[in-house]
Amino acid sequence: MAEIVARDIVVDFPIYGTQSRSLKKALVRAATGGAIARDANERVIVRALDHISLELHEGDRVALIGHNGSGKSTLLRVLAGAYEPVAGELRIKGRVASMLSIALGMDFESTGYENIHLQGILFGMSKDTINKKIDEIAEFTELGDYLSMPLRTYSSGMAMRIAFAVATSIDPEIILMDEWIGVGDAHFMDKANARLDEFVRRAGLLVLASHSQELLRRVCNTAVLLDRGKIVCVGGVDEVIGRYGAL
Repeated sequence: MAEIVARDIVVDFPIYGTQSRSLKKALVRAATGGAIARDANERVIVRALDHISLELHEGDRVALIGHNGSGKSTLLRVLAGAYEPVAGELRIKGRVASMLSIALGMDFESTGYENIHLQGILFGMSKDTINKKIDEIAEFTELGDYLSMPLRTYSSGMAMRIAFAVATSIDPEIILMDEWIGVGDAHFMDKANARLDEFVRRAGLLVLASHSQELLRRVCNTAVLLDRGKIVCVGGVDEVIGRYGAL
C-alpha cells in the first residue's frame, strides 16, 4: 500500500554573498516565496519549507496549489529524494516514479534505442524488463527508423516522445508530477494524454503540482494549499482552490 508520511519537514537554502544591509530589500521582494531569515551561523537563508506535515495514503490524488515560490516544487523534490530536509522526518512506502524531469540523463550522441535503455535504467527497470517493453515503447513513439539514429538529429519534441514513452511504461505505486506533461503535436498529444491518464490510474498515489485548476479538479480528489513554505489548509479540491483565490 502506497503511503507518504512527512513530519515537520524543514528545507533551508543558504544565500551566500548577501550583505546585511541588503536583507531588508530582500524581505520586501519576498512577496511570495519562503521566509528570509538567519540561521544559527548567521547566514542568510530562505526557508523554502517550514515545518510541513502530511499523511497521504493509497487512493489519494493530491493537488499541490499555491503561488510561484510557495514551496510546491520544493516539496515534490523532497518527496523524490532530490532535496534533503534540514529537519523533520519523511517516510515513503512504495515505488516512486518522479516525473519532475523526465528527459534527465538523455545522451544526444546515442541512438533512440540506446536512449530507451538509458532512460529505462534511470527509472529503475532491469535490462530484461526494458527488453520486454522496448517494442511497445518504440511503437508508441511513432519515430520509426529515427530510433536507429543519434538523438542529436532529433527535434526537441521527438526526443521528448522517447522520454515520455519510457517514463509512462513503468508501474509505479507513487507518482510525483510538477505540471502535466505535454509532448508533440495535436495528434500525439491526444494519444499521450490517454496514456498519461492510464498511467495515473494504475498508480496507488499521485501528487501533482499545477496552475491549471481545470486539470486539478479533473484528476485530484484532495488538495494542499501552500503559501511561503507553509501549509495553509488541506481539503477538497474546490474548497482549497477557493481559499487560494482569497490569498
